[in-house]
Amino acid sequence: MVESQNRNEHILVVDDDSRIRQMLVHYFEDEGYRITAVAGGQAMRDCLQKTPIDIILLDLVLPGGEDGLALAREIRSRSDVPIIMLTGRDDVVDRIVGLEVGADDYIAKPFHLREVLARLKTVLRRRQPAAPAHGADGETIDFEGWRLDLARRQLVTAEGTDIMLTTGEFEMLAVLARHPGRVFSRDVLMDLTHGRRLEAFDRTIDAQIARLRKKVERDPKNPSLIKSVRGVGYVFTGKPQA
Repeated sequence: MVESQNRNEHILVVDDDSRIRQMLVHYFEDEGYRITAVAGGQAMRDCLQKTPIDIILLDLVLPGGEDGLALAREIRSRSDVPIIMLTGRDDVVDRIVGLEVGADDYIAKPFHLREVLARLKTVLRRRQPAAPAHGADGETIDFEGWRLDLARRQLVTAEGTDIMLTTGEFEMLAVLARHPGRVFSRDVLMDLTHGRRLEAFDRTIDAQIARLRKKVERDPKNPSLIKSVRGVGYVFTGKPQA
């Protein structure tokens, strides 16, 4: 395990390639981040149990029969820590599945370090408290029995239960709920929630919408809050509550 300590944000890299681990450690250390790099799932679990982590860079192909997708699913089952997947350039299916199990973004190998830094900054920035938006107290949006607390970055049911959302899911819901009735294209949603353009065959937005529907819709297959607009994108149709 390789670890460096500098600023507050703590990055965990999970990749079996020692060259990639060393490269990322040196680069992010120079950029002022605290970073820990491990080679596999058990070392990742040990680190997560001992140390608060702000973001994970997770390789999907690990040694010893370990599955990066399974690790992402395991992480997401108990934590909303942001996950950026490191994938092979042609692993389109794995990217889609990774997004469906809760990853926030992906980066194809081979990658440029500046791109990794830019993506990481974008995801971390989305974790910061949101600016006040329309709602009963200026910081919440109430709709259909739900309360979206923008300051605390929480989604709460009518019974007061906190629903865990990933960074991407929260940003997606916040963008849509702020503008009920407005149709957003996938390109615009990608720009507003990820800070980058939609690439060809990119299913990031569709995967995040599908995950979000499973959490907020009574019947995800027949959504009433987030509807698809054929050939365009998505629209939020939930009724705002005063």
